[in-house]
Amino acid sequence: MSRFIRNMSTTTRLLSQSVPKNGVIMPPWLHDITQSTSAAPKLYAWTPENLPNTSGNGKSKAATPKDLQKRIFILGIGNLGRLYANSLAKLGQEVPVTLVLHRKSLLERWVSEPGIELTRHGVPEKISSFDVEWWTEEAPAHGPVREVCDGTKIANLLVATKAPDALPQVDRLRSYLDGNSTVGFVQNGMNKLWPPYGAIYNEHRFPPRQHPNWLVCVTTHGVYSLGTFKSVHAAPADIAMGLVLPNPDTASEADYLMDQILKAPELEARKVPRNALWVLQLEKLVINSLINPLTAVIRCMNGHLFDQPAPELKKLMDMLVDEASQILQALAQHSSSQDILTGVDSAPHGDLSKEALVERFSAARLNAMLQRVGEKVKENRSSMCQDVMAGKQTEVWEFNGWLVQMAEFLGLEAPNHMKLCELVEAGVVGEQNLLEAYFGKK
Repeated sequence: MSRFIRNMSTTTRLLSQSVPKNGVIMPPWLHDITQSTSAAPKLYAWTPENLPNTSGNGKSKAATPKDLQKRIFILGIGNLGRLYANSLAKLGQEVPVTLVLHRKSLLERWVSEPGIELTRHGVPEKISSFDVEWWTEEAPAHGPVREVCDGTKIANLLVATKAPDALPQVDRLRSYLDGNSTVGFVQNGMNKLWPPYGAIYNEHRFPPRQHPNWLVCVTTHGVYSLGTFKSVHAAPADIAMGLVLPNPDTASEADYLMDQILKAPELEARKVPRNALWVLQLEKLVINSLINPLTAVIRCMNGHLFDQPAPELKKLMDMLVDEASQILQALAQHSSSQDILTGVDSAPHGDLSKEALVERFSAARLNAMLQRVGEKVKENRSSMCQDVMAGKQTEVWEFNGWLVQMAEFLGLEAPNHMKLCELVEAGVVGEQNLLEAYFGKK
């Protein structure tokens, strides 16, 4: 019963909208930020030297301004964090990389088993040439006491946490960010700083024209975990990246981080205009909102959804695509999307006009895209399926929940995606239970 109450609370919270600000109805996460008056915390950078009874693997050293300008901090060392770390490390010592771990026990684990291991084509590759830190409000009692980035500003940050944690973690770091910072988000789901919400966030958290350049990397590589600091790069693909919300005074500062990602081997990255980035992220959201939660409930490999699925499972997938199609088509025609489609950072392109996007977001086109991707990733297990099997928090509210909330914003409904959120959250397991939830018992 307690789990049901928690689910209902989450559902109510997801759907509740706040009072308008500047004519924009704010989602709950943004309302909470705008109502907050607390200062950003002071954070300490622990290294292995701060752990008692260690030999000091990865000793800290005084950073020079040049080092801090070139250094790339990777926050979150899950599958995507390991992928980016592995590739960026191959650029050599001229591009220093610091891995930011999210708990003390991982720092302790690194001391005993240092290195990121990534397996490609059956061949494991281990790289240990990283600096590692844990950022916390607790000052260390042992070893040197250093503030994050030595109390200055972070120039280059890649956020590779799970989607629900991405913006809260960045918000916690806001006193270490300014207009010369570039923050890249690499998680699945729609970035929360797309218009109209990003401008409100910037206004509340940063002085005028002092917000970072917000970068998004739409990452289609398939990576799964083999344990702590170990992953398999199972489905090499590519990365499309661009600025979601550039700082008009300092947009060129983002070039350094983007250039390193472009040069890094195996990432296959490319820059895209802002409007194209938005469309690619929406399309990837549709893929994530089907493959991830369905495989999480069924507990199956991705291919189960595409290799002659049962008629009712195929019907359910069609229902979910149809619902997503209606939302994306309405969004493409909504006034809030105008700045994205025609703004100065977007490329003029007939294929990205409102009319062209209505066709591109049709159920038939989205279904065809889903089948193409499904064929490529059929041998993989989705990240959400891995999460539920490991008892971890899922990103279902970032995928399907985003569609539900956007539907409400647009005056539509998304009952099928809402139900899927609730099934994943409730821990429902099995294809029969999934189908009975939608179609009843036979």
